[in-house]
Amino acid sequence: MSRKLPKNNTPLKIGLTGGIGSGKSVVAKIFQALQIPIFNSDLRARTILETDPVVQKSIINLLGERAYDGSSPNRKYIASKVFGNDNLRQELNEIVHPAVGRAFENWILDHHNCSYTIKEAAIIFETGIHKDLDATILVTAPRSIRIERIRKRDGLSSEEIEKRMSAQWSDEKKLDLADFRISNGQSDALIPQVLEIHNQLIKS
Repeated sequence: MSRKLPKNNTPLKIGLTGGIGSGKSVVAKIFQALQIPIFNSDLRARTILETDPVVQKSIINLLGERAYDGSSPNRKYIASKVFGNDNLRQELNEIVHPAVGRAFENWILDHHNCSYTIKEAAIIFETGIHKDLDATILVTAPRSIRIERIRKRDGLSSEEIEKRMSAQWSDEKKLDLADFRISNGQSDALIPQVLEIHNQLIKS
């Protein structure tokens, strides 16, 4: 663990991230089984896209009327516009991520008695979110395994998978910033790795 964690009465804010297909959601469920509150940024972002009129208007201004079908986001269209276009993806992130950040800060208020909380997000390092957290956990897996998981789970083409993977930093780049690593390859046992990190965070 590279950073000194604060010792006060507020819960630690721990980031949990990993590239698409790494299995970070599975890891999050293990932490949840340990009674650790999990804030799922990706799910919250979906809710915000569906319910926040300010965010909706900003996205329509950015991507056009086809970005929404009534109040429902046209996710396939949005993905086709931003994956492969770094500038558009960055502008979309600048609309959605501050709203998610505000939701997270409000959520933290409901969990002030916990020793630590987890913010699960796909792109913690890419967006600089890690700078506002006390520590980060990176879930990694071999690229070939990730691709196979994505194909089975989402039914995406090889081209679509490559676009999504290229939109995220490599594991090597993220490892330079992560405080903890969980390896989720074919023969890796997740529970012992999670328990080791859990015990360290509890002690902090």
